Amino acid sequence: MSVFRSERIAALLLLAAALLGLIVANSPVGAAALDLQGTHLAIPALGIDLSIGHWISDGLLAVFFLLAAIELRHELTTGELNSPARALRPAVAALGGVLVPIAIFLSVVALGGGGSDLMRGWPVPTATDIAFALGVLAVFGRGMPARVRSFLLALAILDDIIAIVIIAVVFAHSPDVLMLGLAVLAVIAFGLLSRVLGRGRFPSTAVRVVVTILLVVLGLVAWMLVLKSGIHATIAGVALGLAMSPQPAGRLRHRLEPISNATVLPLFAFSAALVVIPAVSIGELSPVFWAIALALPLGKIIGISIGAMASARFVPRAQRTRPDVGDALAVGALGGIGFTVSLLMNGLAFADHRVADEGTLAVLLGSGVSIVLAAVLLRWRLRVRRRRDALAEAR
Repeated sequence: MSVFRSERIAALLLLAAALLGLIVANSPVGAAALDLQGTHLAIPALGIDLSIGHWISDGLLAVFFLLAAIELRHELTTGELNSPARALRPAVAALGGVLVPIAIFLSVVALGGGGSDLMRGWPVPTATDIAFALGVLAVFGRGMPARVRSFLLALAILDDIIAIVIIAVVFAHSPDVLMLGLAVLAVIAFGLLSRVLGRGRFPSTAVRVVVTILLVVLGLVAWMLVLKSGIHATIAGVALGLAMSPQPAGRLRHRLEPISNATVLPLFAFSAALVVIPAVSIGELSPVFWAIALALPLGKIIGISIGAMASARFVPRAQRTRPDVGDALAVGALGGIGFTVSLLMNGLAFADHRVADEGTLAVLLGSGVSIVLAAVLLRWRLRVRRRRDALAEAR
């Protein structure tokens, strides 16, 4: 399973799964695949009735958010975001990478004559896919300074924080306060119990096994309660990841990361990309298509680059480094790879809406353009560095 820890392999699997989903949906077996995706699998005793597609997006994807939350907590405590000074530059860049895509999306939809039902898709181009962006950097940016990866990682994590808040606030449907309160209690119990596994010594192996089983049960209960509360169930994964004790959380992430990369994310990418390409001319495409397709690559590269350059003014003079416009542009292009989280946002924003499929295609197109831009910019930056190093050696 160690091969699936590779950021390159994870990115390739995501891309392959999305392309496969698109191909299958538009093949002779497309109708059968869509029917299967819509098949409901219920657990009557728990009052849960979800389609296979929703089991993937609401259930399996919670594992991805659990791992993202564990990484987020690590970065906030001991990693790249563990002090205000270190978090400031990626924070300002992330803010720019959210606000500019929103402005582009709303402007394009407004110019295209879209109403309020289309405006609600503004969160779609705000997200950055951590796994995919790091994978593209690993493929095309080998040899780039470590600070570029650290900056991208911090930026993407902050992007995910914003995405999590948007999902929890914007896409909540009349939340059931009782269920939500019970979910909070379950998460607190989960966090407290995980401290037992965080201790250096265990009373016995049997106790450790019992505690692990109880944690799994509490985690599933928290997920079910969040689902029933009306808030998107992936938020349960975020809450559990943030509440878990650092030591067992690190072990859990180590064990689940290859499973998430090999199964969870590819399954979601396949399911989300399982859409029929509309049989319409380019002129008949919804303003949402053009808004997302432009806002992801263009909005991210502009917003992140401006934010990264402007943030240098707010860093204490002693801690300033010379802003590198080229690197900022490359990171901005990587930030435009919305993919997984953008596909989730699209599904939430346009659930049961006619433009949902066009939104999915736009996310794939916008992310694809961002991949190409990032590859070109990363190769350019590597050539510049090699030329600079060669000149330095010649002197």
